[in-house]
Amino acid sequence: MRPRFRFEKLEVWQDARAINHSIYQLTRKFPRTEMFGMTTQIRRASISVVSNTAEGSGRNSDKDFAHFLEQAYGSLMEVASDLFLALDEGYVSEAELDQLLDRIERLAKRIATLNRSLSVEVSKTPFVRRGHTKALGPRPSTLA
Repeated sequence: MRPRFRFEKLEVWQDARAINHSIYQLTRKFPRTEMFGMTTQIRRASISVVSNTAEGSGRNSDKDFAHFLEQAYGSLMEVASDLFLALDEGYVSEAELDQLLDRIERLAKRIATLNRSLSVEVSKTPFVRRGHTKALGPRPSTLA
């Protein structure tokens, strides 16, 4: 299939898609009692990584793209956390967990690198922005 959209060319999207496929294969082995619990949660978080990367790439500014990459990064951390919970419940082996966490760690670094390459001064995440020597603190909440 020929690439039609910008996101298809992004290695972070390709990696996220491959991890999502692995997550689906893995969660097919979870107990049926988890169908509407952990299985759904981990799958949605995994889909969110792929979807936010794609959506952000379609935005018209680096600021918007960075925002969606930050969302993708957060969802990727949720996937990693959920995998630890799956290990705790005996749904995955340590070997399966280690293999997926290695891939997640590589993807997290790639998302962070892509995010840092964008022309954005302020970040809600600890990603060091171009031209800064350390990560910026989080923005103040708008919910006050």
